[in-house]
Amino acid sequence: MTWRIVVISSICKIDLKLNHLVIRGAELRRIHLSEIAVLILENTAISLTAALLSELSKRKIKVVFCDEKRNPYGELLPYYGSHDTTDKLRTQMGWSLETAGEVWAEIVKEKIRKQAALLHDCRQTKQAMMLESYIPEVQPHDKTNREGHAAKVYFNALYGLDFSRRGESAANACMNYGYAILLSAFNREITAAGYFTQLGIFHDNTFNPFNLGSDLMEPFRPLIDKRVLDMDPVNLGPDEKRELVDILNLEVTIDGKNNYLLNAIRIYSRGFFEAMNTKDLTKLRFYE
Repeated sequence: MTWRIVVISSICKIDLKLNHLVIRGAELRRIHLSEIAVLILENTAISLTAALLSELSKRKIKVVFCDEKRNPYGELLPYYGSHDTTDKLRTQMGWSLETAGEVWAEIVKEKIRKQAALLHDCRQTKQAMMLESYIPEVQPHDKTNREGHAAKVYFNALYGLDFSRRGESAANACMNYGYAILLSAFNREITAAGYFTQLGIFHDNTFNPFNLGSDLMEPFRPLIDKRVLDMDPVNLGPDEKRELVDILNLEVTIDGKNNYLLNAIRIYSRGFFEAMNTKDLTKLRFYE
């Protein structure tokens, strides 16, 4: 079972040898590919072989590339996530609009529920109760935009009335980095299951290749928000990035069992696909 999150920050060459990822830098290191779930390349001076990239894709290992500022910029996605990808594409294109609206409403409710719980933890009781009052008001497709209203109350409660998610601050930089790591993890599960990240149930931006990943990750965002609050960052440096990447090793409860977050994402994603394919909302499984 894959479990390692490998982050490479220094200048080196990485290649493939006998099913091992071989890192040739100041030291020579080997990691068996069967252990790797995510590979994050933080240095633009890293060189790697096509043979390695091909094998990483075959094994559905998520590869995240960073830019010159060491921020996630892109990722490696295989053309074919499973043997029945063509059938999955037909299924995905035929998903019921009505079911999509109902599933999206459940995702929004769960996101707001998690946001309210974090506000309770921060002793922002009034605002938390306000968010809880929004939950029964969420309609299919979130027609009344309860998610947007909740977000405004939520972030103002956490960071003050002058805070904007579009502003330049250490908190925003860390949240954006953490969200990018989460999104990559979801895209990994979507493609591994044979579905397409471009076709979302709510997000449908023509220029966003990860619309479905953007849909699925919403209830998980508060985990990043809490980690950033606990960090109280001054900037987004290497230590902060390590803290945020390590969120994938967080233990949560899902489907009645304790799991690392990376595995919980897999369980939740599969439940989402079952719900969409069977039109049965009870298939949705959220973490606690």
